[in-house]
Amino acid sequence: MKYTYLFALPFIFLLLSGCMYPQSERAENQVPNEEQLAVVQQAVETYREEEGGLVPIQTKGNDTPIFEKYLIDFKQMQEKGYLTEIPGNAFEEGGVYQYVIVDPENDLLVRLIDLQATEQLRSVNIRLDVYRQEHTYPAFGEKISDQIYTVDYEKLGLKEAPTVTSPYSQADLPIVMDLEGNLYIDYSYDLNQALEEYDHDYREGDDIRYLLVDHAPFVPVYSLPYTIKDGQAVFMEES
Repeated sequence: MKYTYLFALPFIFLLLSGCMYPQSERAENQVPNEEQLAVVQQAVETYREEEGGLVPIQTKGNDTPIFEKYLIDFKQMQEKGYLTEIPGNAFEEGGVYQYVIVDPENDLLVRLIDLQATEQLRSVNIRLDVYRQEHTYPAFGEKISDQIYTVDYEKLGLKEAPTVTSPYSQADLPIVMDLEGNLYIDYSYDLNQALEEYDHDYREGDDIRYLLVDHAPFVPVYSLPYTIKDGQAVFMEES
């Protein structure tokens, strides 16, 4: 496994603290807007058709998690006339969402990253960094699998287990940790709801996170791969 989030999160937090407020406090910047999403979707599709198959994305490293890898380059779209204005709820305009393309080579699905999830992880990540400086090892809690643990919130000086508000269900989702101390959001609750609600043909070994992507405007950021076993969502173990 790689130290993906441990280094990426502080950079995003810096951007959030420096750019997102106070403009983002406007109510229209804090909710997903289906009309804006549809406008961007159409603009991205037109861009690919007229630009020889190219898509307007920012360059990211190959080790960037798949749901955060293809951020839309709004500046490029504006300069070439494919968008007259950037959506008000986009991060670039002080909003709390980043617009991403899930599959740039095929479906070109445009979805949202909820940056409020990043903000909720911030304090936990900071406490975890401080703990590791003093104790070397992460604050492992209970073992969920061979590779995944809960966070021992008491070791971090917290009164209760940290959670993140789900953009899908508004439920309080747990935060989990891998063997290297990287933090992730546990979307098991949302995935199990989706498995019950929507028809699907997922089998054990498939990454079922795309079930959420197909039926909601958000991507499950800071997530580990999940598969299905006995009808339930489970973490997909690395061999």
